[in-house]
Amino acid sequence: MPDKSFSVKSADDSSGFLLWQVTALWQRGIKKVLEVHNLTHSQFVLLASLLWLSGEKENVTQIDLSAHSKIDPMTTSTVLRTLQSKGFLARKEHSTDTRAKIVQLTDNGISVTRLALKTVEKFDVDFFSVLKSKRLDFNALVIDLIAENK
Repeated sequence: MPDKSFSVKSADDSSGFLLWQVTALWQRGIKKVLEVHNLTHSQFVLLASLLWLSGEKENVTQIDLSAHSKIDPMTTSTVLRTLQSKGFLARKEHSTDTRAKIVQLTDNGISVTRLALKTVEKFDVDFFSVLKSKRLDFNALVIDLIAENK
């Protein structure tokens, strides 16, 4: 019998606990598929975000990457330093804002990101395939959660 401290009768009635479980399973799978590319999940997210944002604007800053990825600025800076040491990106001073850093993928960074992106997208298709025709509804609900909890 559950402890009376809980407001739900079953663990499956707890949205937060369900989200935790799905996230843990998804992150475990992502970690495994990214090992092939010698990337952590945070590294991949920042590389993919940089590739995406580079298609939208000429100069992508660390702050742009942090905002897009929802990775805090200090962690973003630390991960970018690691990616720079791997030769995947270059950072340079912004021409008008001395506090800002412009971030650009190297040719090697573009190649690694595109390969990893194929791997992650295949994993996502497989992982979320159980949702079938409800996938778009799921995405819309998650987008609502993100928008309301920024």
